[in-house]
Amino acid sequence: MPLVKAQRLILQPLAIAAGLLLSGAAQAQSLQELYDAARGYDATYLSTHSSADAAAARAAQAEALIRPSLGLSASGTQARTDPPGGIAINNRTLTAGLQGRYSVYNAANPPTIDKARRGFEAAQADLESAEQDLIVRLATAYFDVLAAKDALTTSQANKAGISEQLASAKRNFEVGTATITDTREAQARYDLAVAQELAADNDLRVKRVTLDQFVGRVGVEPKGLAVPVALPALPSTNVDTWVATADEQHPVVRKARLGLEVAQLDTQIARAGERPTLDANATLGGQNLHNNLNGIAAQSSGVGTSKTASIGLTLTYPLYTGGLTQNRIKETLVLEDKARSDLDFARRAVAEATRRAFFGVQSLKAQVSAYEAAESSTKLALEATQLGYKVGVRVNLDVLNAQTQLYSTQRDLAKARYDVVVNSLKLRQASGQLRADDLSAVNTLLVK
Repeated sequence: MPLVKAQRLILQPLAIAAGLLLSGAAQAQSLQELYDAARGYDATYLSTHSSADAAAARAAQAEALIRPSLGLSASGTQARTDPPGGIAINNRTLTAGLQGRYSVYNAANPPTIDKARRGFEAAQADLESAEQDLIVRLATAYFDVLAAKDALTTSQANKAGISEQLASAKRNFEVGTATITDTREAQARYDLAVAQELAADNDLRVKRVTLDQFVGRVGVEPKGLAVPVALPALPSTNVDTWVATADEQHPVVRKARLGLEVAQLDTQIARAGERPTLDANATLGGQNLHNNLNGIAAQSSGVGTSKTASIGLTLTYPLYTGGLTQNRIKETLVLEDKARSDLDFARRAVAEATRRAFFGVQSLKAQVSAYEAAESSTKLALEATQLGYKVGVRVNLDVLNAQTQLYSTQRDLAKARYDVVVNSLKLRQASGQLRADDLSAVNTLLVK
């Protein structure tokens, strides 16, 4: 096959794909746009957000323990008495009053309020984790679609090249310059390429469905990486720096620390059950009494109004609780030990995940460099093989293998680049540093 035609077969499908990308650029959506949409649609994120709002309300409820309470009560009664042979009496009583209460001293109140505040902070840590998880899930789905599109493009280009090689083998066999083996090898490779194209097409459809469900839209078209491809740089190449940062600010570690603090506050609350409480109480009320004597004369005999006011202190001291308080203290002390173990586990798990993510990004970057070198060398190898086939020193199978190798390398290179971008975000997530600004930085790498 002529060298110029071979190059045309390699570049034509890629050019078609690029043209389709440019033609749909107006409809293509950036990663930042989809993230903004996902924040208002993703059910997992919205659920965690609602839990954080509920935790804020619970913290506000706890503040009521150190504030006075005031209540209004009112009642009215109507009674009739019919004594034998006497005069019937109708009694009507109206009563109204205000009752106030204030906790002067209760050792359980301060730690209970602090516990509610820690609960709110833990809910905020959960919300931060959910937001980071949303970023990573969306970015993964986004670049999975791009990788699937590249895989389909290379499959189509591979099939087109094999198709031309198959036609050439058939012509050479007809004129007697090649054996039937070349034709059968090309046909087998072509049938395999068709199957691979169908699989790639289905994989792209599935990946699109996954991306669509994040934002509640149909037919989301992601933007590809701008050419030349610029991969994100890491702010630090020292893994210990990443681990130290993760130990300080990762939301999972923060939540575990808050869990230990809550366990310690539970112990304080339990110990408060052994201490007295002092409450101030005040009441202000009034009563209206109206009596009617019903007889022959049907005359009224009584009307009266009275007012009452009181203020006092109530002291409560627990003498014996049947072992309830003592065993509650024992329980909370054991739960403190559990919370310490949970904190140690969280710190170790976060440190391990951070190291894994860091070395994964480093390895992927090295793979990208290797694939870029491999792409250049496989292009040269294909050109040389095609030239050798033209002069008769190479067989048809050699050309088929060289073509497949080139397309496989191009597909793997594109996938490795996407993996670097996604795993860079995962590294920031593993170390607790992932923010929406990091997504904006990735967005600058896309086609404008």
